[in-house]
Amino acid sequence: MQLAKEKLRGGRQAIAQIAYDVGYEAEEAFTRAFKREFGTPPAAWRKAAQAAE
Repeated sequence: MQLAKEKLRGGRQAIAQIAYDVGYEAEEAFTRAFKREFGTPPAAWRKAAQAAE
């Protein structure tokens, strides 16, 4: 999940591609796991992280 956070923060890669890159076959499964770990879905986390920069 740390790698996923870095990919979300650092680029414009699609969330589905990031999910695949970090080992998930389905974007939905990745989104659920990310939200369980960090409390927010990956798209919202990306938006907040980019706004903070």
